[in-house]
Amino acid sequence: MRIGFGYDVHRLVEGRKLILGGVDVPHDKGLLGHSDADVLLHAIIDALIGAAALGDIGRHFPPSDNRYKDISSIELLKRTKELLDEKGFTIGNIDSTIVCESPRLGVHIPGMVKNIAATLGCSETQVNVKAKTEEGLGFTGTGQGISAYSTALIEESK
Repeated sequence: MRIGFGYDVHRLVEGRKLILGGVDVPHDKGLLGHSDADVLLHAIIDALIGAAALGDIGRHFPPSDNRYKDISSIELLKRTKELLDEKGFTIGNIDSTIVCESPRLGVHIPGMVKNIAATLGCSETQVNVKAKTEEGLGFTGTGQGISAYSTALIEESK
């Protein structure tokens, strides 16, 4: 068994969609980034890549590469799964936390779990997503951005 940890953060700005876990979440602001800036999927990708000792998300999908400009992070997650398959790893489980003050995410979490599990070819029971606030503290608490943390357990295929 191998364990990986991932983290990502993006600034909230006007004029962009808010995409989290591949779900278009209604909000007056979206996340700024080279891709769709899906912090949840980016944290999960980093956790999976880290567990496989393959570097980090920037090594595989650099923001300087225009192939990834405005790309869906679901596509990046799909490519991450292909990397894991090539190296002989399977998903054990994923546990993630999104940190934001607004919008409230509870109603959107089942769709996020479904998207992640379907993209990784695993059961929804292997994917957990939580949402937390920071009670008005820090950049996430003041609504300046959203962050996400993730851990992933992977196993070598037999």
